[in-house]
Amino acid sequence: MKGHYKFISVMLIFGSIGIFVKNINLSSSEIALLRGILGGLFLLGASFLVKQRISFKAIKANFFLLFLSGAALGFNWIFLFEAYRYTTISNATLSYYFAPIFVMILAPVILKEKLTTVKVGSIITAMIGLFLVVDMGEGSGGMFQHTVGILYGLLAAALYASVILMNKFIKRLSGYETTLVQLWVAALILLPYVYMNEQIDFSGMNTQSLLFIFIIGIVHTGIAYFIYFVSIKELKGQTIAVLSYIDPISAVVMAAIFLHESMSMIQIFGGMLILSSTFISESFDKKLQSTDKMNT
Repeated sequence: MKGHYKFISVMLIFGSIGIFVKNINLSSSEIALLRGILGGLFLLGASFLVKQRISFKAIKANFFLLFLSGAALGFNWIFLFEAYRYTTISNATLSYYFAPIFVMILAPVILKEKLTTVKVGSIITAMIGLFLVVDMGEGSGGMFQHTVGILYGLLAAALYASVILMNKFIKRLSGYETTLVQLWVAALILLPYVYMNEQIDFSGMNTQSLLFIFIIGIVHTGIAYFIYFVSIKELKGQTIAVLSYIDPISAVVMAAIFLHESMSMIQIFGGMLILSSTFISESFDKKLQSTDKMNT
């Protein structure tokens, strides 16, 4: 059961990131840059402490994909953090959870996987759910601002989906090694981007923002990823898929508790459609894999 508790703790950590981002007086690109640097430093230090071997030969062989996926990861953070700024954490998180749907859509082309009837149904269900999730109320900024936030969330989801797909082609590297390199690539790519667009000015950062930046970089990135890779070795794929839903659900609950965000019944129903669509598709895939194994 220890693996379960570790994984649940990671999902709760991931689910709380929006609350911290909302309270940092830096741009989304600056937050993403600092997250990559702090998270990369932590994982690098942890690799020495746990004697995690890093295969530089394998890194060199996969450098092109690591570079592209690391850049995608960095800009994925920027778009997600922008989503948090423009709309509610609930809207941003649920639109970001469209990443598995994008993977489903692209998998037949990139991975040559069959697009089943169940997957088509899941995609349609998720799209209906997204339509219902869009906040039609005035709130802070009205429908336009919420729509922009959700579009940022979808852009972040598309980039994260590209990371998932590119990782499928990375060979002879553990998930830990891949993530470590991607974090550093993300930081190195974001450094000139932030310099050109923001001039890298952290002078206006107050004590709260400084504290929250360290929490996001060390806790939400370094520690969370470290525990994640430890816990997935102890769990089955189906268990991981089910427990992953703690992330978006906890994000919505924590946003309601700490930021007093609310969702209408229609929005809640839309969110349930998005989450259930990916869950059903993943469950169906696992059953198919089990059937294939029994038939071989």
